[in-house]
Amino acid sequence: MSEAVIHDDHHDHDHKPTGIGRWLFSTNHKDIGTMYMVFALIMFFIGGAMALVIRAELFQPGLQYVDPQFFNSMTTVHALVMIFGAVMPAGVGLANWMIPIMIGAPDMAMPRMNNMSFWILPFAFTLLLSTFFMQGGAPAGGWTMYPPLVLQLGDALPFLIFAVHFLGVSSIMGAINIIATVFNMRAPGMTFMRLPLFVWTWIITAFLLIASMPVLAGAVTMLLTDAYFGTSFFNAAGGGDPVLFQHIFWFFGHPEVYILVLPSFGIISQIIPTFSRKPLFGYASMVYATAAIAFLSFFVWAHHMFTVGMPLTGELFFMYATMSIAVPTGVKIFNWMATMWRGSMTFETPMLFSIGVLFMFSIGGFTGVMMGITPVDFQYHDTYFIVAHFHYVLVPGIIYGIFAGVYYWLPKWTGNMYDEKLGKLHFWTSTISVNVLFFPMHFLGLAGMPRRIPDYNVQFTDWNQVASVGGFAFGLSQLILVWVVIKCVRGGEKATDQVWEGAHGLEWTLSSPPPFHSFTTPPQVTDATAHS
Repeated sequence: MSEAVIHDDHHDHDHKPTGIGRWLFSTNHKDIGTMYMVFALIMFFIGGAMALVIRAELFQPGLQYVDPQFFNSMTTVHALVMIFGAVMPAGVGLANWMIPIMIGAPDMAMPRMNNMSFWILPFAFTLLLSTFFMQGGAPAGGWTMYPPLVLQLGDALPFLIFAVHFLGVSSIMGAINIIATVFNMRAPGMTFMRLPLFVWTWIITAFLLIASMPVLAGAVTMLLTDAYFGTSFFNAAGGGDPVLFQHIFWFFGHPEVYILVLPSFGIISQIIPTFSRKPLFGYASMVYATAAIAFLSFFVWAHHMFTVGMPLTGELFFMYATMSIAVPTGVKIFNWMATMWRGSMTFETPMLFSIGVLFMFSIGGFTGVMMGITPVDFQYHDTYFIVAHFHYVLVPGIIYGIFAGVYYWLPKWTGNMYDEKLGKLHFWTSTISVNVLFFPMHFLGLAGMPRRIPDYNVQFTDWNQVASVGGFAFGLSQLILVWVVIKCVRGGEKATDQVWEGAHGLEWTLSSPPPFHSFTTPPQVTDATAHS
């Protein structure tokens, strides 16, 4: 009798639902993490296709393929899809998969809310992408949605605003879930200063989300009432101020940059020690630096607005605040370099992408310091120099971190090793092409080419052609990643439980792939089993 009870109990614990219901109604953090990652990949290719329309149009001067209105829709929706559809869901997907098994929890704290926070996303993006078929076309006022330009949209405006609200709700629900999980469901002995850095970066990111997403919601709701209910928050004719929108938007927008980048920092903080065969240098200082970056991100918003006519004291304040944020970022970069220093380094694909983050995010950081200096930012503002800067932060800084995490944990997820040769091919083709794509934009910007234009003067032709070739090469390189993932899921050399020699943490104590329910009894954590 007792054997039967035990058998039933075990069957119940590791019972995997099958068919489409497993995915529609899933409350399992691994399944939800997988859905986030697949959704992010689809959105990455949709956003990438829009970027290729932009680069095809800019291959030579004159209007080639699309009209200016549609070109502006491409720049606008490309940004919204990449930020809210690709990068953020990929980070949340990694968090869903890894946080419970890194802290020894059986699942996320609120599994049903977890399901809901994912399924909001496909509806939100269906709303956003449906605007291409509406009277007046898709949003074309830039992803920043500045009035009065965005208020000249046709039928798309309320759909854009509704989609943004949906995305905010999804993000806040995900953030609350992560905080509740880490605060309440850590295994015995898993103190805060034993948490893996990926978990730390996500706690801090979750607080940033809760603090900043409602600000964006407020800004777009004010746009909605200006457009349809006769208010004048941003209408100068009614006593409003369009610059007020910029202040509110960037109070969300700058923390948003760190919402995107901090999880990527967390990923490479796991990977660099593993492949250097050394503990992370300065664990505590990394935690404090991450918190300092998050705190300071709320004091630098107006560096996006140096040309709007701020008082000189305001410009000086935001210039110095912007400089100060480089300090904790520098601490992190030096700590990663110190971790690698004299380590027994090997260069598997996750390590290559992590080193790519280190070098190329630093390029974005240096140009960020340049733009933070008020008098010279007057020259850079709204040119392709800005485009080059933030793409160096977003693509090799953030998306490379996500790639690194996927390669690092893919054998753990699937139980199979990926094809290392194809992984390295993906790294090198991406790295060469991403620099061919974005580095010339610095020269274009310094020469005075404005951003968001479908046509340009003939003197900008050469570098635009180089950038467009790099863009198509980078886009095609991402097909290698899809092939690597499909090949790995379908089979391959079996992964060991630890996967990587030198990897430490609770996730490597589980089988590869982990059981459907990871820790039915919480593990006991000591300094030896935590990060080391």
